[in-house]
Amino acid sequence: MEKIKNRGKQKILIVDDSEMNREILSEILCEDYELQEAVNGVQALEILGEYGGDVDLMLLDITMPEMDGFEVLSYMNRSGLIENIPVIMISAENTTSYVERAYEMGVTDYIRRPFDVRVVRRRVVNTLMLYARQERLADMVIDLVYEREKDNNMMLNILSHIVEFRNGESGLHVLHIQRATEMLLETLVKKTDKYKLSQADITRISMASALHDIGKISIDDGILNKPGRLTPEEFEIMKGHSMAGANLLGQLPVYADDLLVKTAYEICRWHHERYDGRGYPDGLVGDEIPISAQIVALADVYDALTSERCYKKAFSHEKAVEMIRNGECGTFNPLVLECLADVADNLRAAMSTDSQSTSNDRQIRGMLGEILGKEDMGTSGRILRLMEEEREKTSFFTSRVKELQFDYNVLASRVTISQWGAKYLGLNKEVLNSDTEWKEILGEENLKALTDKLHQATPENPEIEMECLINVQGELRWHLCEARALWSKETHPQYIGAVGKLTESHRQH
Repeated sequence: MEKIKNRGKQKILIVDDSEMNREILSEILCEDYELQEAVNGVQALEILGEYGGDVDLMLLDITMPEMDGFEVLSYMNRSGLIENIPVIMISAENTTSYVERAYEMGVTDYIRRPFDVRVVRRRVVNTLMLYARQERLADMVIDLVYEREKDNNMMLNILSHIVEFRNGESGLHVLHIQRATEMLLETLVKKTDKYKLSQADITRISMASALHDIGKISIDDGILNKPGRLTPEEFEIMKGHSMAGANLLGQLPVYADDLLVKTAYEICRWHHERYDGRGYPDGLVGDEIPISAQIVALADVYDALTSERCYKKAFSHEKAVEMIRNGECGTFNPLVLECLADVADNLRAAMSTDSQSTSNDRQIRGMLGEILGKEDMGTSGRILRLMEEEREKTSFFTSRVKELQFDYNVLASRVTISQWGAKYLGLNKEVLNSDTEWKEILGEENLKALTDKLHQATPENPEIEMECLINVQGELRWHLCEARALWSKETHPQYIGAVGKLTESHRQH
């Protein structure tokens, strides 16, 4: 296998056991794309494991030794790769059932052998353009999705931390449960397609896990924080927290039918059930227990073992894993125990940090699917990584340019200014409400004049400029404003915002 070297071109992975077919496709595509080859499905998965985030398109033969194309597609579906990497099937087979199966498993297009040069080039271009449009759409809504996700998580964590505070816990229990839940679920979907979990499902379950112990608000402090062993009567009262939490969520007058609330209900009610039926409150057996509750149950037990509580010292990571796998903490789904073994090292590392850097990228991908009407669509990890890289680059350069740079978003009604600009204005933040804070800086008259000019601009002539007095830490100073109106990429473009800069004008000197 030859490693990907050139970072300038789009990357195409050709997977075909026929050397002749690979050579033909390479000859057709090598001028415009960077190519990598795999001779079977096993080798393709190795490449995806190492370079998956850099692969823009896969050309996949179906009939291959060791692992065929359908097995590759099955893995890509379980791991979520099919959402991020478009696949074009290449095959001499043209039966309806054969092609339909490929489409059902997520392929974007089909190219029949023998290859027609024009057909190959056109379909490759079309597929890459289709995914580029999806990426642009994701880019447009990402800020809104982030804000929604952040608000949802914030409220969930506020509620759950109230419970933790009463329970005398560290404040990290909820965070640990969310991390462990996400890690176990992501490993589970790679291991099996039994539970049909999308990335949106993983997001929702991880978020809902924060409310697993919300029912403890109904438990008396004397029992909740008792340092010694509970009496049988006290333990029965404590066990009631699972039903109390479920009842609380089930009786919400407005949100009872919300999918997130339903998931939280499952987790609250059944996260103390055990695979052998010896749990509570309902004595469910095996997969009668929703997989959401099974995963959170394991995460909860692990964190309880590795955390110091008022009634016990913390066990080591190794001892906790050993106790769980030996059945000392009840019986768990064998598949879930396998996932625990697979993530053990990463889990220990994740639990060792106090940072609240939750997996926002994953949650954004899940939420994007909901916003766009397709729950399992997801956003490419590649997109998110590249966006973050660009943010870092932009932040570096703008912090060293002595200009008040700004970015105005119409939909969100907010202005983001550069780091230097915030310091220049004497502000401790870089995101401003356009109707209040930004107006206070520019002044109502200047803001109206700037807005009018931007609305009068066109996609063909988007740039404007004007001089204006702005408020710089209580002092009015003349500045030259240079801005560019931004437009959507639709057939009939809509004004969506502007970028620009304010520099001190010589007029005041």
